[in-house]
Formats: sequence, structure tokens, C-alpha cells
Amino acid sequence: MAGGWGAKAQAGGMLLALLGWISSCVTTFVPLWKNLNLDLNEMEVWNMGLWQVCITQEEGVVECQAHGSFLALPPELRISRLLMCLSNGLGLLGCLLAALGLEGWRTCDDKPGRKRRLLLGGGVTLGMAGITTLVPVSWVAYNTVLDFWDETVPDIVPRWEFGEATFLGWFAGAFLAAGGLLLACSTRSTKTATPLAPACHQAPPAPALAGGHHLHPRNADLVI
Repeated sequence: MAGGWGAKAQAGGMLLALLGWISSCVTTFVPLWKNLNLDLNEMEVWNMGLWQVCITQEEGVVECQAHGSFLALPPELRISRLLMCLSNGLGLLGCLLAALGLEGWRTCDDKPGRKRRLLLGGGVTLGMAGITTLVPVSWVAYNTVLDFWDETVPDIVPRWEFGEATFLGWFAGAFLAAGGLLLACSTRSTKTATPLAPACHQAPPAPALAGGHHLHPRNADLVI
């Protein structure tokens, strides 16, 4: 029963980890972290990401321009670039380590302890990838909320709002963390209890007869 639960937990954990890693990669490169609707020109929608800014016109034409300088970006975007790239690398590494430790793979079958360590290491790495995804997305979202409700900015100035990549990044971080947790917890069910060696019971001594005579004749009593 424990082995069946462990296999299901590993399958679910790998599925969540793969979905989270793919979503994290998409979140990193799509220019949909922030949206800006201009009241003066409603036919244009501005979208900003970590790497470029895009303008979508009503006719469906999209024009994108990369950020000029990395140092010219706001601090949250600079740190988010680094953390999201780190998250993508950790997610890939975690998936590879966890895949080598799955029960269905024949790698290291003769060394179950190594398979458990690979699975545990993959789960921990995926958890770290989830954290490094949630931190930059939440940081950018927090600054977006502060800028939106900034009373020092006139009301006629357009405000940036949440983009689709913000929500996708939250889901990606949650999937990575949940997948890593399932994979790490499944290592407990893969532990097989080592059977104890049977105790050696010593045969009881032969009972002695009354008068000090033994059941078996002594060597001196044997007649040749």
C-alpha cells in the first residue's frame, strides 16, 4: 500500500514540476508582466516584460522594443531577471534529479539509498525553484500596486496594472513548490524495512537422571 502511494505521489509530483517549470519559462520571456491602457488612445495597449516593451494596436499589429540597458531598469526588474533565470535552471536540474530517482526507472536499482537521495535532492531543488519564481513575481506585483495607488501622481496619468504573466508566475511557483514537496515526501514510502536476522536459539542441555547418571553413557562406561 505504501509503495502504491509512493508511485502515485511521484507521478503527481513530476507532473506538477513539469507544468511549473514550463510555466516559469514562459513567464520569464513573455512581455506580459504589466499592462497599460491609455485613455487618450484606447486603440493601443502597452505591455511590459523583463526583456522588452510591446505595443498592441487595434488592428492586431504588435511592435516590440527591447530594454535599452540592464542598469537603466528599475531594481525589481533587474533582480527579477536574475531570479527567474535562476528559477529556470533550478527547475530543470530538479526535474532531472527527480527523474533519475523515480521507481519506474532502472537507474541505480541495486542502490535504493542513492535513488532516494536523488529523489529527495530533486524535490528540494524544485522547492527552491518555486521560491525563486514566487519572489520576483510578487515583488513586481507589490510595486505595481504601490504605483497604482500613488497619490502623488495625477489622476490623468495612466497606471500600470497586472499582466497575464503575473498570474502565470504565481501558478508556476505554486506548481514547482507542490511538486517538490510531493517528491520529497514520497521518499518515505520508498524506504524498505530491513528484515531482522532470526535469533539463534541454543538447544537446552540434556536432562540428568537421578543419582547423577546422564542420559547418554560416558566414554568410560563404553565396553569395547
